[in-house]
Order: sequence, then C-alpha cells, then structure tokens
Amino acid sequence: MSYAGRWWHMLDDGRMQCDLCPRDCRLHEDQRGACFVRQRVGDWMMLTTYGRSSGFCIDPIEKKPLSHFYPGSSVLSFGTAGCNLACKFCQNWDISKSKDMDRLADEASPAAIAEAAVKNGCRSIAFTYNDPVIFAEYAMDVADACHERGVKTVAVTAGYIHDVPRRAFYAKMDAANVDLKAFTDEFYFRLCGAHLQPVLDTLVYLKHETAVWFEITTLLIPGKNDSAEEITAMCAWIMRELGPDVPLHFTAFHPDHKMNDLPPTPPATLQRSRRIALDAGLHYVYTGNVHDAEGGTTYCPGCRAPLIVRDWYEISKCDVTPDGGCPHCGTAIAGAFETFHGQFGRRRIPVAINRR
Repeated sequence: MSYAGRWWHMLDDGRMQCDLCPRDCRLHEDQRGACFVRQRVGDWMMLTTYGRSSGFCIDPIEKKPLSHFYPGSSVLSFGTAGCNLACKFCQNWDISKSKDMDRLADEASPAAIAEAAVKNGCRSIAFTYNDPVIFAEYAMDVADACHERGVKTVAVTAGYIHDVPRRAFYAKMDAANVDLKAFTDEFYFRLCGAHLQPVLDTLVYLKHETAVWFEITTLLIPGKNDSAEEITAMCAWIMRELGPDVPLHFTAFHPDHKMNDLPPTPPATLQRSRRIALDAGLHYVYTGNVHDAEGGTTYCPGCRAPLIVRDWYEISKCDVTPDGGCPHCGTAIAGAFETFHGQFGRRRIPVAINRR
C-alpha cells in the first residue's frame, strides 16, 4: 500500500522537496527520492513501503548490537527496502539497495507486528536491515502499537536525518544503535554519498535532549577509517560531546557490495582500536563480528569486575543487578537492565506475521 508521508514542501519551480534527511531530494511528478521509497504522487509525498517488509526474524538484542539494553533478551527485527545513504561497503545491500518492491512479500499492520512480538516473547522490536529513517512513518506507527502492548522499540540507523523529523522519530524510540561510519567528511562523501556533521548532530541530540538509550557502532574498514589517528580523534569527540558512558562497538568488515577488493578487518585492528578508546576514558568498548571474549565483556568501570561475559552473542555470565549496578562495588552501570532470565542466544528465527 502507499501512505501519505510527512516532511516535505513545494518549491517555487514546481518541484517537491523532501525534508526528511539532508539529501533534500527535489522531485518532479512520480519521481522517487534517492532512498527510492519516498515518491511524489501529484501534490503528495507517498511512502511506498508502508506496511511492507523484507521479512521478520527474532534475534538476540546483542546482534543489533546493543550490549546495555536488556541483555540476553530477544528482539523482533524487520526492515523494508531502500536507503538514504549509498555506502559502497553495505553489508545488507540486497535489501538497502533493492528497487524491486516485489521483494517486500511480508505485509503487516502495526498492530499485527506488536501482537507478534508479544506472542513470541520479545522484549523489544528493532527497525533494522535497512535504515528506518526512510520508513519513519511506518516505524512510528509500529512503535505506538508496541508501546500499547509493553514492547520496547529499537532503531538501528545511520542517524542521517533532519532536525524536525529527528525529534518526531526518536520520541517513539526507546533505544538506538547509530552507525558512526567514520570520523572524516571525506569518507562519508566518497564512500557513503553523505556528510558527517548530520550524524554527529543526531548523536548530540540523543545524548542531551532525549531519554533514548543509544550505542554507537563503527565498522572498521582496512585502510579507509581504521587509522590510529582517526580512532583517537573520534574517541576524543565522543568523550567531550557525549561522555564516557555511551557504549562504542568496533566491528569487523568483510568484503561485500562494491568493496570486494579489500581484506577482512584483522582482529588486531579491533583490539587496538578498543584500547585507544579505553585509554581515552570510554567505559564500555566492544569488538564485534569476531570471537573475542574480552572485547565482548562488560566490565565495571569502578572495580573492573567482569559483569556480563560474552563471546559473540553468547552470554556466559550476567551479574549486573536489576537496577543497573555492580554487585561488587555498587557502581552504576549505564543502560537498561532487569532481572536476567537467561539468554536468547545466537539463534535467528524467521517469523510469519498475520497481516492484520
């Protein structure tokens, strides 16, 4: 189905400008934006993927990745198609770059999705696989339905969004993982077709103007964004603008999409970057897409006791108290916690949704 979208205005030359993200796409009749899913139809902006998904799966929350948001819980994950960035290294490119609406075989109303989350015992629902910014209206309606049923909401996003829709969108989210893809504008421009500053603006907004729990992920690509100098500058900015308690994930790149000529990220690069971040004063720094128990473990910033021991998505111990404290020294552990009921584990379970 098509759905009337928000955040646009008409220009004096007769074109329609989309005001959702910093691309500011200017559209003629029937033209689609760079994301491909927002289309001008007459004098309306239409969201062509409302109510349609590329599939639903139950995942561990650690896969988003979120390490401080109800650890061990399961999350119902779904996305649509399209993206407002053009990352040459996209590892979900078959979804994010799809222009085939027939791929979106799973249709579901917001109420049906919330019901599926409850039925399957999911603590939260994640808008992921492609960036939920471009299907914000659908995500926001799903979030409302989930909150009515006591289900939390998670946005997995690049954070590339204008201020007005940013405020409306994150008002509906309980948590987010934001991709900080690099710390140079040149990287964003050349490899993503975007710019760095709007992403930094999103991070500052989340920290200082919302109660959204958020974590940051940086995919380290050999020779592109993994230098010690760039990691040092990024961590200094995070400390200065966001503080030490925002978790940072360094994850490993594998050759994909338009960047098949580079090698996978060596584990040593992830470990070196993690050490730089810890030395900069960040409390919670993780490595991902590799087996690294030390890099996956949450340590108390007070006494350094290992509180949540992980290897990939497996949790072998979780000692954080339900109110988010270290049981050894009482230091507060940033995040959202509850009584640990065991882990969902590494499973990924496809789910069929009743459309209504």
